[in-house]
Amino acid sequence: MMGKVDEKGRVAIPKIARDKAGIGKGKYVRVKVVGKSVIIEAAEQVADAHFGAFKVNKWPEDLDGFLVEVTRKWKSKGM
Repeated sequence: MMGKVDEKGRVAIPKIARDKAGIGKGKYVRVKVVGKSVIIEAAEQVADAHFGAFKVNKWPEDLDGFLVEVTRKWKSKGM
């Protein structure tokens, strides 16, 4: 497969490659450079990967303090 870089540095990924890699419209990709190669991989958004990790019934007034405490508990469980 070949592509051409446009004036803004964009390259269209052929549909067959997007389908095989699971890269759809609006999805995130990770771009790595290895030597003279550019590698594009399907990626999950960090928030999606951790969605539902914590259940919050009522948001606290001091959100910063809450986040510090939750993070402390999370780290103590080895997550």
